Amino acid sequence: MSISSESAPGKILPDLGKLLDAMNRGSKPSAGTVGPGALIVNADDWGRDEQTTERTLECVLRGAVGSVSAMVFMEDSERAAALARKSGIDAGLHLNLTTLFSMAGCSTKLMGHQQRLSKFLRLSRFTSVVYHPGLANSFEYVVASQLDEFRRLYGADAERIDGHHHMHLCANVLLGKLLPEGTRVRRNFTFAAGEKSFGNRLYRRVVDRMLTRRHRLTDFFFSLAPLEPRERLQRIFSAASQWIVELETHPVNPVEHQFLAGGEIFRWTGASAIRSFRSLRLATPAN
Repeated sequence: MSISSESAPGKILPDLGKLLDAMNRGSKPSAGTVGPGALIVNADDWGRDEQTTERTLECVLRGAVGSVSAMVFMEDSERAAALARKSGIDAGLHLNLTTLFSMAGCSTKLMGHQQRLSKFLRLSRFTSVVYHPGLANSFEYVVASQLDEFRRLYGADAERIDGHHHMHLCANVLLGKLLPEGTRVRRNFTFAAGEKSFGNRLYRRVVDRMLTRRHRLTDFFFSLAPLEPRERLQRIFSAASQWIVELETHPVNPVEHQFLAGGEIFRWTGASAIRSFRSLRLATPAN
C-alpha cells in the first residue's frame, strides 16, 4: 500500500484546519488531499536509562509500539542500541538539547556546550522561539555530535529525527538548518480550533510549513497522554484510518505503560493496526 499523504520535502501542507474539521466530523478525505492511513505509535527516550528502555522494549515486543526515538550519550544508550540492532527495532534520533548527558566518560567539551544550550532553552517556555546568535556554534556542535553518535551506535544515519522536549523545533535548529535535508522530522502537535490560541496555532503552522521545505512530515501528531477523555483517543485512532498519524508515548509512565503493555490499545486499534515508520512506503520527494 502506497502511503501518499505523508508530506515530503517541497510538498505543500494540506489545510490542517479543514482536515481536523473533517476528522472531528468523521468525514472522508478529499480526493487528492490525503491517502491511505497509518498509525505509528512511537516511544520516546529509548536509551535514557535502563528502566525506560526495558519498559519500552516490553511494549515493542507486545506489538503496542512500532518505533522508538533513541537518545544518545545517555547511561543506557549503548545497550539500547545493541538491543535495537539485534531485534530489528525501528529507531530514529531523539535529539537532546535540554537534559544533561549521563553517559560515563562523556566528553567535557560536549557536555559544556550542551549545558549552555540547556540553560538558555530552560529560561522560559518562549526562549525556544528566539534565535541566539551567540549559541549558534554550540547548537551546531551538539546537534552534529548526536548525529555522529547515532551513526556510530546504529550503524546508519538517522533517517528520522525528533526532539527531547520538542527542542528540534527551536529557532536555532530550524533557522540554522541543522537537521539533514530529506530526513523525516516530527511536526508540531496537532490542535483543533479552541484547544490553543489562534496565535499559538498560527505559529505552529508556520513552523510546519518551514519544515516541509526540507523534510518529511506525518499528517498529524498527537501524544497518547492524557488517556481521558476516551473520546479523544477515539478521534485519533479513527483519523489513522485515513491519514498518517504519529502517536507519541512514554512507556516509563505507568499509566501509558499499562495501556500499551496491558493490551488495552488493541481493543481500540486492532492487533495489526500499529505500524513502524520503517514500514511506510515513501512517496518520491519533490524536486
